[in-house]
Amino acid sequence: MERCVLLAGNWKMHKGPKETRSFLEDLDKVLELENGITEAIVSKKIELALFPPFISIPTLCDFNHKVIKWGGQNAHWEEKGAFTGEISIPMLLELGCSYVILGHSERRHIFGETDEMVSKKVTAALDHGLSPVLCVGETLDERNGGNAFSVIRRQLLSALEGVDSTKAAQIVVAYEPVWAIGTGRTASDTDAQEACSFIRSLFAERYGQDVASGVRILYGGSVNPKNAAGLLGQPDIDGALIGGASLSVESYIEIVKEALSVL
Repeated sequence: MERCVLLAGNWKMHKGPKETRSFLEDLDKVLELENGITEAIVSKKIELALFPPFISIPTLCDFNHKVIKWGGQNAHWEEKGAFTGEISIPMLLELGCSYVILGHSERRHIFGETDEMVSKKVTAALDHGLSPVLCVGETLDERNGGNAFSVIRRQLLSALEGVDSTKAAQIVVAYEPVWAIGTGRTASDTDAQEACSFIRSLFAERYGQDVASGVRILYGGSVNPKNAAGLLGQPDIDGALIGGASLSVESYIEIVKEALSVL
């Protein structure tokens, strides 16, 4: 299976509709000059996806970009109901979303999302044909205590509860060590590869090697143009979930170029 590297920009609580449109216009200007990047996207060597705040998704939808996909940063597991402030999977689909980030550490640690809640969200996304970007990862205390893999196993297997092999292939997993998110610290290439390889082995145990080989596993946690090539050059890292470095067209494109250099 030919490798397609997914470079997903999680904007978190940045960029309203006006800034989003400006970003897309600037990105288009760069892509017009960078034929190699456009060719890589068309040939499915590279996939670009942006995850803006909910209020800015319609801007992406209206812009209707030909080479960029987009998604939501979170969603509720119910289709509709009395859930003030929540967004449903069908709403994201109506706005042309291809993905939804689920189980991000900020959702788990700031907003109290449990493994059970994340599991229900993953099931709902798959039931509606929306690909979840499932985030898993350990805190610094958990890593220092030698529990990183047990935490990853718990989070992943809980999210996969009730998911059969036909739907498992639609999942993207993002390994995001909590201690590396927004801190400027990054897992070493070796540590990131080891964790992503472990995640793939869990898919192999549950669904077989064919499914495991096809699942895309991303690394997230202070990814930037300087460390991208080393991370993306690892055999079990199929892309990156990029935070702050995706807010600038210049740094985002530099990461894309680094990805191309190791393909």
